[in-house]
Amino acid sequence: MPVYLIGAGPGDPELITLKAVNILNKADVVMYDKLANEKILEHAPNAKLIYVGKKAGEHYKSQDEINKIIVNESKDNPNGNIVRLKGGDPFVFGRGGEEILDLIKENISFKIIPGVTSAIGAPASVGLPITHRAVATSFTVVTGHEDPTKNKKQVKWDYTADTIIVLMGIGNMKENTTEMMKYRDPKTPACVIENGTLENEKIIFGTLENIADKKINTPAILVVGNVVDVFKEIKDRN
Repeated sequence: MPVYLIGAGPGDPELITLKAVNILNKADVVMYDKLANEKILEHAPNAKLIYVGKKAGEHYKSQDEINKIIVNESKDNPNGNIVRLKGGDPFVFGRGGEEILDLIKENISFKIIPGVTSAIGAPASVGLPITHRAVATSFTVVTGHEDPTKNKKQVKWDYTADTIIVLMGIGNMKENTTEMMKYRDPKTPACVIENGTLENEKIIFGTLENIADKKINTPAILVVGNVVDVFKEIKDRN
């Protein structure tokens, strides 16, 4: 049986895909992240549940440890339905590629079930268009928190995309916005969406020069660009 890497979506448990639910219904083992809404686990009533953490600043398990758990659970249950449940989408800063590379090394088959990434799902759920005719025809999704063990930073903030969406960047927001202001007008509209798609969702407006000074809690994403003004107009008219 293959190992299923499933995207749990941006937060709202109803935004998980039907295909994912069907697989979870038959799951024998589910390894899940902090960002995967625990209500989704109700779709796996007979599964052994393994929490592997991955909350910002609180990594209960390292990625290498998670990879080993996935491999070991698959070997221990060769005929079982093994699920790795990941917040958002497995391949949008979810390190799904690293997990499947370890599975390939062990000759373990796998299948990917895409999920709605918070980079698009959270803005869409509140009515923020990340592209808009005559305002934004391109967008960049970037991590705001790189692996501290890297020898060299990969994120280059000189982006020409009209809209920039920053995931996992709240802890480094001041540093990130300062870097962006080397290339963008400090008055560029910005907003943060806390707990996107959930009942306690919160929207915080600002500009590139002051958004980092706002009181912001995680999990949250940062959206920078003139589409934020379009969003304000939508809110005013709605």
